[in-house]
Amino acid sequence: MVLLLSLLQESAGEAQAFTPFSINSGMIFWTLIVFGILVAILWRWGWPALLKSVEEREQRIARQLTDAEKANAEAARLLEQHKQALDKARAEAQDILASAKSVAQKEREQLLTKTREEQEALLERARREIGAEKEKAILELRREAVDLSIAAASKLVESNLDNEANRRLVLDYLATIGQRH
Repeated sequence: MVLLLSLLQESAGEAQAFTPFSINSGMIFWTLIVFGILVAILWRWGWPALLKSVEEREQRIARQLTDAEKANAEAARLLEQHKQALDKARAEAQDILASAKSVAQKEREQLLTKTREEQEALLERARREIGAEKEKAILELRREAVDLSIAAASKLVESNLDNEANRRLVLDYLATIGQRH
């Protein structure tokens, strides 16, 4: 304060022209008083409001950080669950694919076995039919041979010829039978 009063006295004693570097002690005095009053008003009403707003903002930021950490943890948990579900689905798909391949292989083997059995049955039936036809043909040939023998014998009996005539007769008869068939 003493400095302030001495500055006031000096400025009153001298009537100097005002320059940007000159000191006006009256102005300094009133500036200090207004500054003090302003600090007192701010200390009383402004500072608590400012502190309250800063504390609220700190609390809000802390709350948002906690919420973000919780959300991050929840997202990580859900991601892990999704990964496990995806792995489980892949494993199930592999199992289904393996079982489908197994079923297809068994079905293929069954179809092949059934086809072989059917082929064997068809082949056996064809063999039986061929055998029956062969027997029929043999019987037919025997019948014809008997008929031929009887016919040849009757011709021989009817014409009592010599050996050379008998041969010609049989050959002629065989030639006529060959023309019929």
